[in-house]
Amino acid sequence: MPILANPLYARRVDAAVDHVVQNPDLPLTLEDVAAVAGFSPFHFHRVFAATTGETLHAFVTRVRLERALHLMAHRRTASLTEVALACGFSSSSHFSRTFRAHYGVSPRGLDIDRFRAERRLHLLDTLPAGQRQRFTGSDDEDGAPGPADAADTADAADTADAADTADAALASVRLRPLAGRRVAYARVVAPYSGGVAEAAAALVDWARGRGLDGGQWLGYQWDDPETVPLDRCRYDVGLEVPDDVGPAATTGPDDLVVGFTVFPPTTVAEVDVSGTAADELAALDLLYRTWLPASGWAPAHQPCFEAWRGLPFGDGTEHFELTVQLPVVPLTDAVQPLGWGPAAPADAGPGGPISPGSRRRPR
Repeated sequence: MPILANPLYARRVDAAVDHVVQNPDLPLTLEDVAAVAGFSPFHFHRVFAATTGETLHAFVTRVRLERALHLMAHRRTASLTEVALACGFSSSSHFSRTFRAHYGVSPRGLDIDRFRAERRLHLLDTLPAGQRQRFTGSDDEDGAPGPADAADTADAADTADAADTADAALASVRLRPLAGRRVAYARVVAPYSGGVAEAAAALVDWARGRGLDGGQWLGYQWDDPETVPLDRCRYDVGLEVPDDVGPAATTGPDDLVVGFTVFPPTTVAEVDVSGTAADELAALDLLYRTWLPASGWAPAHQPCFEAWRGLPFGDGTEHFELTVQLPVVPLTDAVQPLGWGPAAPADAGPGGPISPGSRRRPR
């Protein structure tokens, strides 16, 4: 069976990918990452490249640089040395050389706001035209404002209404602790090109066959689409599962590739969403662009979660009922260590401090 068609290979490589993303500050040697995946280091670099399309070295470097971009955007007071060490670079000079080789400019020379704004335009292009309007002010392809935009601008009352709306939106953000959770997931690469709803349906079928479909359903993206090319983003459809649920003993070429990971306890800032993809993007904007800078908190090294109310896409692909959960840590001058700690080998069996999921509010 070819490597790309083998679910066991895919699951093991996904475990290696998770280990790299969760622990960019560790040495991440070939031997260490191969051990997480359960492969011999003599062959793992070829297996990894055949499965992901990148060498392990290239992937580790890219993940570290993209994490550095995220810190540069959200930890403006951190020094380059702090960012470099938090992302696994041996020094600020090592970080600067690698950064320039990848992006063509030094870290200090990069306009991070302009960089993110340009990537954001690609993200907005994935929304239907009618939903793009609330972010661009226009449905026109060139983004030029139409007559309605001019009228709105002229109406001074709208400014006060917008301020009231912003205050109400900020009041909707809740901050609370979240227990650790063990998650079974199906991964989609380049999710903005499609495939997420299909992966969700397949994982729902997998869960129903095991009596688990009543648990808490999640969606989460490991990559920030404002710093990572959309075709490199990775999205997981997930389900909280109890400790005794693990990978199948045997898998066939047509079986769904289901991985398992454990998210440690954290604090989350959360806001409810009932609407379209544009409404969810607006909720993310609220958290990242408005709430975070004034909150005294910073993003934690966990993905932002969609906690579905019911089954994923239970109301179709145009209307979402979910809660956006942003893991956060107290904002300090220093960048804290990122790693989650050593990962268990890919087939070590289930484990992690999590209780079975049930029908409830997102947790």
